[in-house]
Amino acid sequence: MNNAFPDLPVGFKKWVLGARPRTLPAAIVPVLVGTACASGSVQPTWWRALLALVVSLSLQIGVNYANDYSDGVRGTDSVRVGPLRLVGSGAASATAVKRAALLMLFIAAIAGLALAVLTTLWLLVIGAAALVATWTYTGGPKPYGYMGLGELFVFIFFGVVATVGSQFAVSETVTATGWLASIAVGCFACALLVINNLRDIPGDTVASKKTLAVKMGDVATRKFFAFLIVLAACAIAGTAATAGIFSLAGLVGVVATRPAMEAVARGAKGRELILVLGNVGRAQMIFGVTFAAGIFLALG
Repeated sequence: MNNAFPDLPVGFKKWVLGARPRTLPAAIVPVLVGTACASGSVQPTWWRALLALVVSLSLQIGVNYANDYSDGVRGTDSVRVGPLRLVGSGAASATAVKRAALLMLFIAAIAGLALAVLTTLWLLVIGAAALVATWTYTGGPKPYGYMGLGELFVFIFFGVVATVGSQFAVSETVTATGWLASIAVGCFACALLVINNLRDIPGDTVASKKTLAVKMGDVATRKFFAFLIVLAACAIAGTAATAGIFSLAGLVGVVATRPAMEAVARGAKGRELILVLGNVGRAQMIFGVTFAAGIFLALG
């Protein structure tokens, strides 16, 4: 039992908390930005963005439940500083969490299949890769999240694939603007994971969970976080060069990371980083809304 949660939630509340709401901007932002990138096309089909959002959100919640299940049965969540873990805390059984993860991945698969039928069946290949990557992040005999590859997964699937995929779902086209915008989106998604893993370095080290943060160490991980935010700003500038100056509105999200940047720079640890994680999540949403609005104004 995890002593960090003496009063465990029950019913629907525990499943909401187990879905890790603070990570959901990572699923919403690429759809917003990708849809905005589609606004420059001849005949965008806007309602398909809803299907893309269902896919993205279902995958995000699915990976959160899958991680909860896999880490819980491995015992790596036995000492947890961060948000509630259903299996590790004893709030839900491993079997129930596994079923919840599979249900969310099934929903993502159905919505993705619908998009593939409406656009191109090649999306099935990408979708299958996303589902496999979601489950094997911390599941399976050799989880790549334990080998320091989690950030790469997030950048590819919740940055490039989700953003460019959303643009394609709406417009059936992909542009340089979409590719550049996806880099900024991926950087913000990675930044969220970096803070999460920075917080968990002590526990992950004990559990032999070799995340990128564990491999890099505390100091280098903090520098990597700053690098991602700077790279996001550069990608926003690159997007503005192809789409128009209004795209620079996304820099508002970069500015919004200032409290997180300062906290990380001064050495925030443990529970302090939970607040930092919340700040990065809010900044990510601000970035997504302002960046998408700027791109839409520039291309529309």
